[in-house]
Amino acid sequence: MGCFECCIKCLGGVPYASLVATILCFSGVALFCGCGHVALTGTLTMLENHFSQITTDHATLTIVIQTMQYVIYGIASFFFVYGIILLAEGFYTTSAVKKELQSQFKTTVCGRCITATFVFLTYILGLAFLGIFGFSAIPVFLFYNMWTTCAAMKSPMANITDPDSICVDVRQYGIIPWNATPGKACGSTLGDICSTSEFYLSFHLYIVACAGAGATLIALLIYMMATTYNYAALKFMSHGNSRSTKFSEPY
Repeated sequence: MGCFECCIKCLGGVPYASLVATILCFSGVALFCGCGHVALTGTLTMLENHFSQITTDHATLTIVIQTMQYVIYGIASFFFVYGIILLAEGFYTTSAVKKELQSQFKTTVCGRCITATFVFLTYILGLAFLGIFGFSAIPVFLFYNMWTTCAAMKSPMANITDPDSICVDVRQYGIIPWNATPGKACGSTLGDICSTSEFYLSFHLYIVACAGAGATLIALLIYMMATTYNYAALKFMSHGNSRSTKFSEPY
């Protein structure tokens, strides 16, 4: 067998769907976890400096943010391992199907059960990350509202007679309690907050984190389709229909 034929054979055994999903998953999780962690820290700093100057008022919020950051560590570690496992499962299944086509390998009930388990787990993770994607859009919406308010005040087209009457009250979102001091920012104070590095950086990092969550969700959907196809192929092969139809993981 020549070098060219060997390369073609090796490339034929690559589960391209799982490979693309793995790259997309790692990229999405890295963006979501890295940007989300930094954005949470910047948000807490901004709230402490401008909206809740008494430590006891935002003590609960601090605990929640720290907990979310620990959860981010767990998500990053879990998806790093899970992505590698799914990629390995894709290589195994593609190889098993091709060997079974040549009558060199027979799939077992255990192998099909493992593939079915991955289909179920990926489906559950997809639903979970759908919720995470929706949740990550909330801070983007809040920061966007604040940014548009500041932009409206600074616009030369705006005819505002009393800038101090324009305020952003973060207490109404349930982020800090109603007795927090000052709890809101108005007029020039609000404009100064929008000009801080904490606001600018956190706003854009939340956008990137939301995009990363969306990329991870797409990766999980690709994983689910690939593992479902693999399971169907293995089950079909196990019923002795491999003579008429050839299967491999979709490219």
